[in-house]
Amino acid sequence: MQQASILGDGKGGEFPDAGFLNCKGQGEQSKEKGTEIEQDLSFSTCWNAARHSSGRAVAEEIMELGFRRIELSHGLNAAMVQDFLRSKEELGFEVSSLHCFCPHPPEIRGDNPDCYEFTSDSPERRNRAIKLAIQTVEMAARFGAPCVVIHGGRIRSLDATKRLRQMVLEGKLLGKDYAAEKLQAVVKREAAGPKYLKRTLDALQKIAAHAGQHGIILCIENRDDYEAVPSEREMEVLFRRLGAPNVGYWHDFGHAQLKHNMGLLNHAQWLEAMGDRAVGCHVHDVEWPFGDHQAPFRGEVAFEKLVLSLPRHIQYVFEISPAVEASAIRDAAARWRELFLKR
Repeated sequence: MQQASILGDGKGGEFPDAGFLNCKGQGEQSKEKGTEIEQDLSFSTCWNAARHSSGRAVAEEIMELGFRRIELSHGLNAAMVQDFLRSKEELGFEVSSLHCFCPHPPEIRGDNPDCYEFTSDSPERRNRAIKLAIQTVEMAARFGAPCVVIHGGRIRSLDATKRLRQMVLEGKLLGKDYAAEKLQAVVKREAAGPKYLKRTLDALQKIAAHAGQHGIILCIENRDDYEAVPSEREMEVLFRRLGAPNVGYWHDFGHAQLKHNMGLLNHAQWLEAMGDRAVGCHVHDVEWPFGDHQAPFRGEVAFEKLVLSLPRHIQYVFEISPAVEASAIRDAAARWRELFLKR
């Protein structure tokens, strides 16, 4: 039987052939790849926004870590976003990207980027998600940020990820029961996918058109759960149907590694397939099996190998858990710059 490539690493059984994942557009020339990146690192506000009541204080603490580029993440209320806008010029930081939804919708308590989804069964909630994404695009234009990172949605009627993760934690990754459970998840996901992919496509067409008017790139992020839309198989379909020059791929190293650890994805092969479409990345490490958002070089993500599959001119954003100490972030940033950034 043929070994699984992109969608399985051989640890937890085999997947159907993934040779359909040819992610370079027709006639598209492969972008130059390498380990030298001209622009500096950016840092996400997800690390410290909950500790402060003002955007200025969030920015100052991030700048104390040695970062001059900031991603405004989801979870920031409107007042904090306005404070970032007021203090941007005085403090001298740049905004690399905004992560939907930014600002966070006032009717939602807590930080939840999936509070509204393009895949929802409710037309009202789908429309609200589109409106909030367009507001994020407009806010990005005010900050002069080139990118907006966006989630495609999720099939809420499926719950395979929770069951599969529990089996991994129980040490069943290499067993026949896990392989059977995984195959069943694939069958259900494939059957359910088309309806939800169309909803996501319809929403992204509207948002991408609006982003194009502002010269902003809409970046579709890979997710860590198997119910996410688009799936790996659907990602290229989505790009092809969108046909928009201002839509790109946003690679989250930690999300891909979590799927790798479940035998749902081969991280290196997936990034090799999608790398030419990448505009930016969320950088964080993973402690086996599901401890993500750790400081880089503290876990099992093979950054030195994986970065080789990415275009040279790309934005890297550290997206780190609030529990990580500042010293670990400084150490990781110094090593990243030494390895990958042009001095």
